[in-house]
Amino acid sequence: MKLTTLGCWGAYPYKDGGTTSYLLTGQDGFQLLIDCGSRALNELEKEISPLDLDAVIISHYHPDHVADLGVLRHYFQLYPKHLWEPKVLPIYAHDEDKEEFAKLSLPDVSQGIAYNTAGTEQIGPFDISFIKTVHPVVCYAFRIVERATGQIFVFTGDTGFFDGLDSFAADADLFLADVYLYEGNENHIAHLTTKEAGQIASAAKVKKLVLTHMPPVAPAGIDPDNHLEILRQQTENYSNGIPVELAAPHKSWEIGAS
Repeated sequence: MKLTTLGCWGAYPYKDGGTTSYLLTGQDGFQLLIDCGSRALNELEKEISPLDLDAVIISHYHPDHVADLGVLRHYFQLYPKHLWEPKVLPIYAHDEDKEEFAKLSLPDVSQGIAYNTAGTEQIGPFDISFIKTVHPVVCYAFRIVERATGQIFVFTGDTGFFDGLDSFAADADLFLADVYLYEGNENHIAHLTTKEAGQIASAAKVKKLVLTHMPPVAPAGIDPDNHLEILRQQTENYSNGIPVELAAPHKSWEIGAS
């Protein structure tokens, strides 16, 4: 399977970059959109037609993860019918926020589906399991296994540190981690630090760690011209030799490839 970055900033879009959104393509061509933050629709158009999406899955309802869901639904609703075969887009999300979950469904356009957080959800070629994260609103991390290949992709969603995340990410071919904070801010209520992400990746024995939900602007005390490389280097200090990369718009990875 292939993972492609659409947006990787945390909290707000900045300059030419959007917030969290990723396209996961199965070996069979199945197209799964993971979160749908600001600019997601325009960046998706540079990769595939949005109408070719097979499903969407949402980690939580903060705006930087769902900002473009409304316009994505409009795309499916209003794109000229004579130019494509209309279909209903399934949008998987948790239903622990009833008001937000209800917004996912639009007759003949999209259908909100509550994923089974206590078990495994089969979405196209993927088996997806879930763990609730540490965040101010209900959020779930995803462990996605492609049935045909056995390849494992784990996405933290937004989270602070908690026991069990390393077990959830165990042996992942690619571990995509929310790293919004620099070392020294451990045990935050919402996000991982560089130190925590590196330690989790090491304990989980993942094959590759990719940093996402990164700060668009350097905080005080961090070189503003080099803050993302500092983020990466700090994480690498704790990853025990596991490769650490930064997400970037339209950067992609063939998961499981050597």
